Amino acid sequence: LHTDVTKYLDFKLVDGSFVFTGDRPHKVPATPREAMTSGLMGLLEKNRCRSFFSFIHSYVHGDPQTYGNLDLTSMTMDDLYKHYNLGPDTIGFVGHALALYRDEEYRSKPALETVQKIQLYANSLARYGKSPYLYPMYGLGELPQAFARLSAVHGGTFMLHTPIHEVLYGADGKCQGVRSGNCVARTKLIVGDPSYFPEKARKVRQVVRCYCILSERPPNVRESDSCQIIIPAKQVSESRKNDIYVLVLSEPHRVCPAGKFIALVSTTLEGSDPEKELEMGIRLLGDGVLERFLAVDDVFEPASDGTDDQVFVTRSYDAATHFETTVDDILDVYRRIFKKELI
Repeated sequence: LHTDVTKYLDFKLVDGSFVFTGDRPHKVPATPREAMTSGLMGLLEKNRCRSFFSFIHSYVHGDPQTYGNLDLTSMTMDDLYKHYNLGPDTIGFVGHALALYRDEEYRSKPALETVQKIQLYANSLARYGKSPYLYPMYGLGELPQAFARLSAVHGGTFMLHTPIHEVLYGADGKCQGVRSGNCVARTKLIVGDPSYFPEKARKVRQVVRCYCILSERPPNVRESDSCQIIIPAKQVSESRKNDIYVLVLSEPHRVCPAGKFIALVSTTLEGSDPEKELEMGIRLLGDGVLERFLAVDDVFEPASDGTDDQVFVTRSYDAATHFETTVDDILDVYRRIFKKELI
């Protein structure tokens, strides 16, 4: 949206946002009113959650009158949870389905960042309606096509199916260009994913993904044609550390024929049995699974920030289906190159 790529790309709302608790998915509550009508909590917990959301929605950083005698820059998120006496399941969906954290490290950090993340979720929900998530029409493949069109408007050139045989460096160790066959393209900096620069990246984990074709929508998603379901790690087992993500899309997003659904179930691999780690997510899809395809992918991160040689390596995609971390990576690459914030 910030880059005006929407001139060449259409997005459509994802109909539902759900979190798995107990024995089924529940709509993610994000406002005091939704907290009181949610099936996620008992009556007493609903009241505590309503008070918590009322504080979140009224809080304005920089306006002490909205602080309620709480200093979110010094108190941790755990302290804020304790202040409102929230239960473990409530803490789980707030941290993982609203703030979109992937682990529990945020709980020991200052509460301000988490509060602002929850506000972003609620503001996006208020703006778009049924959920805060948008997905490109015709699938993710439209994103590079749209940026190619935008780049062409500004004089950019795309060379598809062009192998890179060598990165050229000067005497100072900084890149000067790339060679493909007998052709050389000169440049002052290079941006690329880890597959181009395996020597400049390190493997940090693996992600397992299961791509499914469905004959019907999953149960318990309120007749949504598309949805995201987050299964917090602790809903799987006390020992699990990583959430499971389920994304369901259908014909309105132009990713499959009418009457069919496409689902992606993914998580960070923790053991040696990839399919078993996705079992709970696949089970949520119901009896309509026609075909499924399992893939395990390595996840790489840059070994350095790229400043020394001006080769800036991106991170691999993680397990999250909402792509927040991918946006964070883009902002980080921009920051490393230009030494300033993009937005």
